[in-house]
Amino acid sequence: MNFELLGIIGIYLLTLGLALPLGRYLARVFRGEKNLFDFMAPVERGIFRASGIDATREMTWQQHMVALLTINLVWFLLAMLILCTQGSLPLNPDGNPSMTPDLAFNTAISFLVNCNLQHYSGESGLSYLSQLVVITFLQFVSAATGIAAAVIVINALQTRTTEKLGNFYNYFVKSLTRLLIPGSIVLALILVFNGSPMTMQGKESIVTMQGDSVQVSRGPVAAMVAIKELGTNGGGFFGANSAHPLENPNYLTNAAENISLVIIPLAMIFALGFYLKRKRLSYMIFGVMTVGFLALLAPAVYYEMQGSPAIAQMGADQALGAMEGKEVRFGAAASAYWSITNTVISCGSVNSMHDSFMPLSGMTQMLGMMTNAFYGGCGVGLLNFFAYLIIAVFIAGLMVGRTPEFLGKKIEAREMKIAIIVTLLHPLLILTGTAMAAHTYVGNPTEYAGWLANPGFHGFSEMLYEFTSSSANNGSGFEGLGDNTPFWNIGTGIVLLLSRFLPIIGPVAIAGLLARKKYIPEGAGTLPADTATFGIMVFAVIFIIAALAFFPALALGPIAEHFTLY
Repeated sequence: MNFELLGIIGIYLLTLGLALPLGRYLARVFRGEKNLFDFMAPVERGIFRASGIDATREMTWQQHMVALLTINLVWFLLAMLILCTQGSLPLNPDGNPSMTPDLAFNTAISFLVNCNLQHYSGESGLSYLSQLVVITFLQFVSAATGIAAAVIVINALQTRTTEKLGNFYNYFVKSLTRLLIPGSIVLALILVFNGSPMTMQGKESIVTMQGDSVQVSRGPVAAMVAIKELGTNGGGFFGANSAHPLENPNYLTNAAENISLVIIPLAMIFALGFYLKRKRLSYMIFGVMTVGFLALLAPAVYYEMQGSPAIAQMGADQALGAMEGKEVRFGAAASAYWSITNTVISCGSVNSMHDSFMPLSGMTQMLGMMTNAFYGGCGVGLLNFFAYLIIAVFIAGLMVGRTPEFLGKKIEAREMKIAIIVTLLHPLLILTGTAMAAHTYVGNPTEYAGWLANPGFHGFSEMLYEFTSSSANNGSGFEGLGDNTPFWNIGTGIVLLLSRFLPIIGPVAIAGLLARKKYIPEGAGTLPADTATFGIMVFAVIFIIAALAFFPALALGPIAEHFTLY
């Protein structure tokens, strides 16, 4: 057990050690300073020239959002077309059929918004063309979209008064050429050399040691898995995701994938400090996020390593922990660590089945997505936290009798209203969706019996988790839920759209409004936003607004289930 704990501590410390220099590098990239990948400049200029885009033209926050939404609409239409016709298109050696319109709608939106909720099994639900042109492509561009949006906000927080906040396409393309593509190549090579397939051939026939003949799915796995982790996407090439031995062969690849899914969200925090030359602010943000992360991680690791008391009463040995739904090659501690990193970060990849976790471990996984403010996904983690920062500044300013200011810009009613709408939208979507699902199921349990493999407290948790994962752009699930139905495909698809673009538009709008205002140098009456005291205030705001809103729902699900074990 001690070695298991040392393993996850080592993974986190290595991630942190790599994130600091990466944050400095990203700040240089987006400030337009000399950096390691300047040799990619001719490629970038070629992309802009071919697209007819002037990457030097400065944009207002409204122009940024028009560009972001327009290009995402084009990607959505392309994805829908391919998914609905993949059965008739090339690169389909296993003969997988086309998707139904409702499933294609859910899948296209899910990967477009960096959620990667999968209501299908990858090896049987997609052709290789769809895996590459839709899934892998969207995992690159959705991550780059989130990073570009975060850079727009960071750019707006500089000590100046302006309406011009850089160029969306410049930030977007550089996120791909100087971060996501090179990083994915490195991770894909690690996976290939450890046994992950990278081929365009179809299923392979093998004979097992028992003498059974089976068909083993394969394909361009390594490339897709690399960006699913690095881009905080999470969509698995196989239905079992990173619990599958061909996606995640051993402990080394497990560590590499886990580092990859955390490193960019961490690096973006430090990039903010280097970009704005306010390192203490980034350290405060990192401190608040890390305290929240550890508060969720500790109980998950504890309960999974202790095992199930109900199974212990049957006389079963629990020395390895609660191993149901987990891979022996990883163990209980590494599985619990992954489950929390991927739920506080909007990644959604899994190396174990969350549906089999202990009830309170499942609760911490849901809380990671419900707070939606600890590390977060590529770029959008900072955007979610930014809304809480604005609320905390406003409340703290009123408490001490000072004019609410953040980095020299006054926080007024308009910014506060936007921040409140953004933060309350999240619980609204989750709780409304769960209530509708519970009402529908209870109204006719016979007709909807296929929804829940586990009626009762755990069944409620399965529905709550599904809408939580959708609203947090996460994508993981309690897989006891039969979710490939029109209700779940369309319902979660609508939640995915609203929970992705409104929380991006809101913080960018706040940043754009602040950028227009006159900069006020810090003085004796300024409320410092980079202190530990203010960090405690931000944490309290997150806890009160996010966590407490979900307590009644959690009491009906995982908390109630926990007590049934005793």
